[in-house]
Amino acid sequence: MKYPTTPDGRYFLVRGRLWRTSNPSLSPERRDALVHELMSARSAVRLALKSGAALPEARARVHAAKLALGERGPVWWTDGSPDLNRHLAKNTPYAEWAAKL
Repeated sequence: MKYPTTPDGRYFLVRGRLWRTSNPSLSPERRDALVHELMSARSAVRLALKSGAALPEARARVHAAKLALGERGPVWWTDGSPDLNRHLAKNTPYAEWAAKL
């Protein structure tokens, strides 16, 4: 499923909430490798939740992959705009855009 992306490409919208997109300046190869690591780390979290082992390490892998992708941590844009990750779109400057969807 493809979620709508804000006009500036910084966020995608899921159930009214903004989620930060990956850094577009990453090379396709680097992005693919990081997405592969993220999926592997998420799988490790699922396995750890079932078995009760290595959960902190698995969650740390997810966090590290998201940081490297630019989905967490410092923002990847340089214009000084605030990070609205996980905010409800209706409470942000994207409210009008989101209402039109």
